[in-house]
Order: sequence, then C-alpha cells, then structure tokens
Amino acid sequence: MADVTRFGVGLAAVGRPAYINLGRAQELPAERSVEAMRAVTASVLDTAYAAGVRWIDVARSYGRAEEFLGEWMAQRGYPALTVSSKWGYAYVGGWRTDAEVHEVKEHSLARLTAQWLESREALGDTIAVYQVHSLTLDSPLFTDRPLLRALADLAASGVRVGFSTSGAAQADVIRAALDLEVGGERVFTAVQSTWNVLEPSAGAALAEAHAAGCHVLVKEPLANGRLVVEPPAPVTRLAARHRVGPDAVALAAVCAQPWADTVLLGPASAGQLESNLAAAGVTLDGTELAALHEQAEAAHAYWQHRGRLAWS
Repeated sequence: MADVTRFGVGLAAVGRPAYINLGRAQELPAERSVEAMRAVTASVLDTAYAAGVRWIDVARSYGRAEEFLGEWMAQRGYPALTVSSKWGYAYVGGWRTDAEVHEVKEHSLARLTAQWLESREALGDTIAVYQVHSLTLDSPLFTDRPLLRALADLAASGVRVGFSTSGAAQADVIRAALDLEVGGERVFTAVQSTWNVLEPSAGAALAEAHAAGCHVLVKEPLANGRLVVEPPAPVTRLAARHRVGPDAVALAAVCAQPWADTVLLGPASAGQLESNLAAAGVTLDGTELAALHEQAEAAHAYWQHRGRLAWS
C-alpha cells in the first residue's frame, strides 16, 4: 500500500488554459478565465492538503501556476509544503487555448537568472527544489560552465538543484547529467522523469539515481491521461478487481517502484485528484505487476504518440 505522502501534485493542467492531458477538458470550467483557473487550482490544492499531500510541483511555463500557488499559500497561512519548480521554458501562450506556440525553451544563464527571480517573486523562499525543465542531450547546459557554476551556487545556498527529462533518450540524459560536477561536487541531486507502464525505459537509470542519493520524482505516471481514457485491457481488469479507477491501478504500479521517491499527480479537478489518491489503498502483486509491465511500448513510439497530443 502506498503512503499518501509519496504523492505530489503538479499544476501543469490547471495553471494555464491549454494542456495536452486527455480527460482534462470535461473537468474544467467552460470559460477558462484566469479567475476560473485560479479557483480550480485552489480547489485542487485544498483537496491535496486535506488528504495529506505535501509536495507541490510547478514551473515557469505552467502559465500562472506559481502565482496561483503563492497566493494560495499566503491565504492559507503558508502551510508546510515542499515546493519544486522548474526553469528553462517560458510561457508564451497569451492565455489562449488556440495559441500556435504555448512555451519556448532556452537553457541559458540569462534565462536561469531571470526565471529564478520570477519564481522567487511568486513563491518567496518556499522553493525547495529548482529544476532545469526538460533537459536533453543537445542542451547547451552540458558545456556551459558559467551556467553550471550558477546552478552549483544555487545548490550551495540550500536549494536542491535538479532537472526534468522527456523523450526516448531519458536514461542517457539522466546518466550524463548526474556526471556533471563543479568543484568536485555533483551539480544535480534531484531528477524528474516520465515513467509509467507504457513508458518504463528510464527505470534503470532512475534506480541508479536514487541509489546515488538523488531524489527521484516521477511525472506523467498516467501517460498524459492515456491510461485513464484509453486504458489497456489489463489495467481495466485490475481496476475492476481492486474496485478503483484505472488511474489508481496505473499509479499503484509506479508506487511499486522502490526508487520512486515522489509520484506527481496532474489532476484537472479535485475529483480527479481524489480518484488518483485511491492508489494509496492498492497493492499489486507480482503477477499483476508483470501483466502491467507487458503493456510497455517502444520508447520512440510512445514519445511520437505524445508529440501528437493536441493542446486544448
């Protein structure tokens, strides 16, 4: 059985009007105004906190998620939370669902400097983990010594510095990034990667990161909603057996991985979050886990499918 405190809530689906998660649209208000999305975010956060969830994950590119979270914490008296955020992408969607471009990526010292100030303005000194958003092998970060020094300085100030990954080469990125050092000290001590029963390719690398002392966060554990809206047959059968939704089964499979320190949920409503948290009461046996692991897709095919998901 999973501990609820192993779960965190990511605000990607509620901090901006458009996102790629399946099963999101029907959960949101018909008019996705700033005020409406602020109210949805507060509802999700209230439900999470009441259930015992204490980790919240945001990013500069999640629209106004940092702002919404900062306001919510101030209104609630700054409840004890672990807050992680990310820099590297800028939100450029103009609060439109039909924007041609929603976010723009740049891994540079200038972007880190600017976005760290923006994150601090929204969240104050509550940021415990600050991550490079979607690090890939072609990122200039790997050879940008001033940028790495700035990240090392941030780590020395007491903020845990990490990175997130996406794409078929996640495992290679994880291993390469964890080799980066400044002054003989590892730069990164946290990693946030996609892992789910359809896309488990980063598992061995994440286990290595965990063994090396890194905090491992798992994102997209429901495959951007695919495992709920169009679940494979074994997921559906196990959901019926355990009397929960397919989301709880898929999340229980992630919680069964001993290296998964924090499993990030991405609900679009308090109701979705409550359904997700039913995973805390599900324990899958070896035979059940094996049936789920058989659903794995080739990594390249998985990411090609994800790349075709529409922002809406």
